[in-house]
Amino acid sequence: MTKVLMVCLGNICRSPLAHGILESKLDSDFFYVDSAGTAAYHIGESPDPRSIEVAKQNGIDISGQSARQFKVEDFDTFDRIYAMDQSNYNNIIRLARNNADIGKVKLILEETNSVSNKNVPDPYYGDFSNFEHVFRLLDDACEVVSKTL
Repeated sequence: MTKVLMVCLGNICRSPLAHGILESKLDSDFFYVDSAGTAAYHIGESPDPRSIEVAKQNGIDISGQSARQFKVEDFDTFDRIYAMDQSNYNNIIRLARNNADIGKVKLILEETNSVSNKNVPDPYYGDFSNFEHVFRLLDDACEVVSKTL
C-alpha cells in the first residue's frame, strides 16, 4: 500500500483539502492518504468550515478529518510527503533524520506546470473565493499525483 501525507501549517485549510481531493482520486485498497500540520495550533479540530464547504461543493466530504501535528515517525509511515508551501517544507526538512527522509518530501505544486509560484496560498484570512482558488490548485496537482503513484 502506498501512503501519502499532505502537510500545511495548522492542518485545517490546505492539507485537509489536499487529503480529501487525493483520496477521492485513488483506490483505498491500494492507497492511504492522511494530512498533518507543522504547528500544534489546531490539534483535534475539524477542518475550517470553508474548506469543508468547498470540498462538499465538489463532491468530497472532509468533515470527519481531525487536525494533527506532523511527527518524525511520519517519515517511516509515509512514502510521499507533500508540503503546501516552502515554509512548511523547510519545517518538515528540519525534522528529517537522513537523506531518505528528505527524499520523500516535495512541494505539492511542483507536480504541476500550471503555476509558476509553487506555494499553495494560505486561504485562512481570505474569503470563500480564496478557498475555491486553493481547491482548484490542489485538484490540478492531485490529478497529476494520482497518475504518478
